[in-house]
Amino acid sequence: MKTFARALLILLVLLIVVAVGWTWFSLSWSYAEGERAGYVQKLSKKGWLCKTWEGEIAMVTMPGAIPEKFEFTVRDDAVVEQINALAGKRVVLHYRQHKFIPTTCFGETEYFVSGIREVRDAPQPAAPLAPPVPQQGQLSEPR
Repeated sequence: MKTFARALLILLVLLIVVAVGWTWFSLSWSYAEGERAGYVQKLSKKGWLCKTWEGEIAMVTMPGAIPEKFEFTVRDDAVVEQINALAGKRVVLHYRQHKFIPTTCFGETEYFVSGIREVRDAPQPAAPLAPPVPQQGQLSEPR
């Protein structure tokens, strides 16, 4: 009976080590990284036990189009402050994607924002002038 208890204890310790190792690996290795541009619609601290910052950005491709939503998690309080400071402005979020995180205690999404910057639109070139409208009886532009 003692060997059974010892084997069970070793198995339990081994499972805990594997779970901790997997969690560390999934949080430290990023599957992908990139940027998303849009307007931050929502940022709130959520969770019953583990409080995490969860947000949503509306990405608009062109005026009048239905915006696509991108949900993200923020783990750094300094980035949260930057997001709040840029509320209402068009921003670019830099994110890292972490797949197969075993629990939502680290975030509800697999996209973790690590930086933000404001989009400063380049000045638009002046619209070209419309060609002159021909006068009545005139077929082309005067020479």
